[in-house]
Amino acid sequence: MKKLLFLTGTRADFGKLKPLILGTQARSDFRVAVFVTGMHLMKAYGSTHIEVDRAGVQNIFKYINQNEKSSMDEILASTISGVSNYLKENAVDAIVIHGDRVEALAGAIVGALNNIKVIHIEGGERSGTIDESIRHAITKFSHLHFVSSTTAQRRLIQLGEKPESVFNIGSPNIDIILSGDLPTIEDVFKRYDIIFKEYAILIFHPVTTELDILREQIVNIVDACNESGLNFVVIKPNNDHGASVIIDGFARFADTEKYRILPSMRFEYYLTLVKHALCLVGNSSSGIYEAPVFGVPTINIGSRQQDRMAYESIQNCAASKTEILSCLSSYKNRMRYPQCFHNGDGNSLQNFLKIMESLDLNKVDIQKRFIDLE
Repeated sequence: MKKLLFLTGTRADFGKLKPLILGTQARSDFRVAVFVTGMHLMKAYGSTHIEVDRAGVQNIFKYINQNEKSSMDEILASTISGVSNYLKENAVDAIVIHGDRVEALAGAIVGALNNIKVIHIEGGERSGTIDESIRHAITKFSHLHFVSSTTAQRRLIQLGEKPESVFNIGSPNIDIILSGDLPTIEDVFKRYDIIFKEYAILIFHPVTTELDILREQIVNIVDACNESGLNFVVIKPNNDHGASVIIDGFARFADTEKYRILPSMRFEYYLTLVKHALCLVGNSSSGIYEAPVFGVPTINIGSRQQDRMAYESIQNCAASKTEILSCLSSYKNRMRYPQCFHNGDGNSLQNFLKIMESLDLNKVDIQKRFIDLE
């Protein structure tokens, strides 16, 4: 039996980990626990730990790692302490983490320092902001890598990881997108009290290396949305430095009947919202991963996703009112593009289980070595 500890700190990483958590949890050859922390336990961000409970996840441990004034380095330190204390009382064979958040980095550090295998989901990606550094740092602490594309697979090998430790399984959230089990758009409208039928989605996160221009950026974005005449479902940003500037900026939305501002959404409901949107606006990775699978246009603003996948449905622009308005004017009709499966075809769970079944975690080398390219 393989004893796995999944770690989740945000609504976004839980959406990616959920198929793997439920899939392994249902098997008799795995014993699964889930360490829930971060934004999940913050009321200001929707208390999304409730959605983890409702998803049918078992053996949950909840740990508060921050308050609204905590800095990212303080959150990292607190999470390291929390995971370390958990592992003193609970034996696990591997810690499973996702992506590029400080909670994932904490899990990787604790695992590596305690000779526990670290399994990293969706490493090898490129992006802007501090996430880029965190993601690649996690890679160097991790022992097994489950990536979403051949591009990411090559990149990890370039970073000196053993080729036999890197597996391309696709992005697990695409399993949910293609499952056929999403709620209807009418259910979404009812659950979240959305009164308009045509809408764009706005999600804009802080870029921690550009805080000096963040206020100007959000002024331009809000002005462009106001002048576009479109309806918007607005989802509040993550809790990186600068989030309060963005949230305060949302107070300038001119016509409250044209905006529905939400702290968070249940992942499946969010996917349905994306599926039926005119476009997705902002700098969320959702515009790179989820929207192209539906063929929904993305207006990708600024540098946060600047090195991500390019696709015809993704239009890049600066955080300029003029540029954003120009892009928005293209999507007043429900335009759709061919579906994109660059990051997976909906079989991530099956791929993950097949690989995990074949692995003897006791034989996975705990000592990391840098493998030079020949």
